[in-house]
This record gives sequence, structure tokens and C-alpha cells, in this order.
Amino acid sequence: MANVTNNRPLSPHLQIYKPIPTMVMSIVHRITGGALYVGTLLVAWWLVAAASGPAYYEWANWVMGTWIGRLVLIGYTWALVHHMLGGLRHFMWDLGHGFDKHFTTKLAKAQPVVSICLTVLIWAIALLVR
Repeated sequence: MANVTNNRPLSPHLQIYKPIPTMVMSIVHRITGGALYVGTLLVAWWLVAAASGPAYYEWANWVMGTWIGRLVLIGYTWALVHHMLGGLRHFMWDLGHGFDKHFTTKLAKAQPVVSICLTVLIWAIALLVR
């Protein structure tokens, strides 16, 4: 329903607002939180496979070793790192720091870059240690 005098909506929604970095990171934070539920089910499945015996454990490792399995694991790692960085950002705000508009925008722009770099670093270390 529109405000007749100014032809504006009574209740703004996402189609009205211009996406800004902090808004996008808030949405991505919620999406990664949801993705972590699914990823945690995969971790639980892997633990059940490990407890079920060598044959089932080997099959679970084979599934996660395929290119699709690796892609899922890399995505889970990224979601975990990205969500953690968002949580640290919120923790900083809970402590009363970092509310300057320009600082929050820089932090929001840096978050995806840092999360991707940390994910690549984690996987590089994991593959080197392996």
C-alpha cells in the first residue's frame, strides 16, 4: 500500500533499498549460518562413518575425496571462515567499537576477500600436510 501524498511505500523492503556492503554482508552472514547447519550434518555423517567401521569410513572418505565432495568441503570451509569473521565483527560492535560508517564499509568490503584468502590458506596447508 502506498502513501498517497508522497507516492512512497508505507513499509520499505529490500527492493527499495540500494544494496550497501554492510547490508550484503549481513545477508551473507545469515546464509552462511544456514549452510553451516548442512555442513555440520556432513561432519556428523563422517563421524558416524568413522564409528561404523573401516569399510563405511573408507566409502565416506571416497565420497568426500571426489571433486564434488571436495567442492562441498571447500564451500563448507569458506562458510565457516566467513561466518566466523562476521561473528568477530559483531563481537567488536558488542564491545562498542567500529561504528564509524566508513570503517564498517571497509570492514564489510574486506570480509569476503579475507574469508577467501583464509580458505585458500587452510586448504593449502591441509594439502601440504597430507
